[in-house]
Amino acid sequence: MQRAAVGVFDSGVGGLSVLAYIHHLLPAEELIYVADSAYIPYGCKKPEEVLDRSLKISDFLVKKGVKAIVVACNTATAVAVHELRARYDVPVIGIEPAVKPAVGGSISGVVGVLATSGTLGSEKFNQLKLRYADQAELIVQPCPGLVEHIEAGELDGGQIRHLLDGYLQPLLERGMDTLVLGCTHYTFVLPLIRKIVGESITIIDAGDAIARQLRRQLHERAALVEDTHLGSVEFWSSGTMSDTLTSSLWGQNIHVGHLNI
Repeated sequence: MQRAAVGVFDSGVGGLSVLAYIHHLLPAEELIYVADSAYIPYGCKKPEEVLDRSLKISDFLVKKGVKAIVVACNTATAVAVHELRARYDVPVIGIEPAVKPAVGGSISGVVGVLATSGTLGSEKFNQLKLRYADQAELIVQPCPGLVEHIEAGELDGGQIRHLLDGYLQPLLERGMDTLVLGCTHYTFVLPLIRKIVGESITIIDAGDAIARQLRRQLHERAALVEDTHLGSVEFWSSGTMSDTLTSSLWGQNIHVGHLNI
């Protein structure tokens, strides 16, 4: 079990941000990453379609013999994580907007959340929002179009800056001092977000917390790799996923295999 890989999936390249946290924290682990690029974005899909895709990808990963599955997508977590946990014997680690640490660290008591419409409209997120409603003002901002720009490799420039300006300025005007990135794709435009909001705003994503949770789950099952070799990382996509963009985001040249599911 120790030598088995960890499976990670998202609708596209966004989950690479979570994969990077995992690879940094657990460099000896073998990793398999699946981007469901043929069905991106999940955020505007019907819940039943997101569930179906999450099951198909997880079935593929389980057949590959993975010892854990990381759902590196807020929308897929909100829709599918309970079903995945019921279906598979391996631990399934999901991701959700990091509202708890944001509320705990906010001075002004005003927290902004950027996420997809699918995440913000889910029952799981609404329960999370209600849990902290009496502790801070949570301002949620859906970001239609942002994932598509990132998938196209547009991480800076006039168009995406204009889009982000429109999403962020209302939050700043209402006194936000903490911003939650509620989609794994958004980490890749963090430098641009920082330019817009300035240095005084605390920005939080959940990637590091997910990597630490994975480590805890593997440790509890005596499934952590103990040696110091560098684990391999395998990349798959159900659609067209640019080797060039993926290599750029990952930081080294990689090949993306085609997954026909």
